[in-house]
Amino acid sequence: MAKILVIDDERSIRNSMKDILSFEGHEVILAENGMEGLVAVKNEKPEVVFCDIKMPKMEGIEVLERIKEFTSDIPVIMISGHGTIDTAIEAIKKGAYDFIEKPLDLNRILITIKNATDKNQLLEETQKLKTKVNKKYEMIGHSEALNHIRMMIDKVAVSDARVLITGPNGCGKELVAHQLHEKSHRQNKAFIEVNCAAIPSELIESELFGHEKGSFTSAIKQKKGKFELASGGTLFLDEIGDMSLEAQAKVLRALQENKISRIGSDTDIQVDVRVIAATNKNLKEEISKNRFREDLYHRLSVIIIDVPPLKDRPEDIDELVSYFLDTICDEMGIARKNITPEAVQALRSYEWSGNIRELRNVVERLIILGSQTITEEEVKLYK
Repeated sequence: MAKILVIDDERSIRNSMKDILSFEGHEVILAENGMEGLVAVKNEKPEVVFCDIKMPKMEGIEVLERIKEFTSDIPVIMISGHGTIDTAIEAIKKGAYDFIEKPLDLNRILITIKNATDKNQLLEETQKLKTKVNKKYEMIGHSEALNHIRMMIDKVAVSDARVLITGPNGCGKELVAHQLHEKSHRQNKAFIEVNCAAIPSELIESELFGHEKGSFTSAIKQKKGKFELASGGTLFLDEIGDMSLEAQAKVLRALQENKISRIGSDTDIQVDVRVIAATNKNLKEEISKNRFREDLYHRLSVIIIDVPPLKDRPEDIDELVSYFLDTICDEMGIARKNITPEAVQALRSYEWSGNIRELRNVVERLIILGSQTITEEEVKLYK
């Protein structure tokens, strides 16, 4: 049930609304004018507001504007006995969730409350999920190398410059790409990821650019490609060094002209995409062996961010181990395990050819197989 604020200068309307909504199990707060209503919004933090349009001293539209100045999350439903289409349109333009004419219809009121609270719940769940996702892609550590990468991200994210992220497998290139997106003006748009190494060469074009129904044997319906789906947002081309030369040529055209065409279509589709690419290969060597297009390399590498291997920043291992102990134990639903300083020092002494991904796997293994306080001996045993 919801906490609902009713702002109306007519006592009969206020009392009727209170009786109806209280009977349905809602908590109801009443205000007889706009100023009282604004105070109640700030102090009581209602989940839904009903506000009359015609009131003395401060009219409902002004109350609506004032509410939206300090919070955009509360659905405000405007009510009026003198409603016109123009009034309703103005209210919606100012941010009203809905507009209901007097005499008030009980079913309409209850349906509107349900829709408004469902929307609030969905927004809250979305925000929680987004926070959880953001935490998943948090960069852990404070080594000089990692702080330099953070500085680069802060400088580059605000622009639409293309970025090439280099570094060995498991070092955190995907995290850098997510950070670039989250700190950009595109953060509320799509982040679309394509693992170029995981898609067969004969399917990569369809994956990137889409296809029309019937354009090839298995094309049973039209499909939008990743470039089209990412329009307005960010397209992350992971392991770009594994892309075929033919697909590279089409990606180059898309970057040059900001348009693509689906397989089986002659129609160009305009796209607005920020492309971030990543690779564990030395693309200059790949160019010299005619396995990567030099012109595409120069298109992608406006900014290059090199992520060093974990062995070059061992001072980050302490924080990473603590972070993995927290998150993995939480995921497993068990009490957080501890680790001795000697055990952490032992973890710092390894080469970590698999980088952060390998370290996480080792910590997970130690949590499963080790004691409540993980020891140096257990590290040596289960590494």
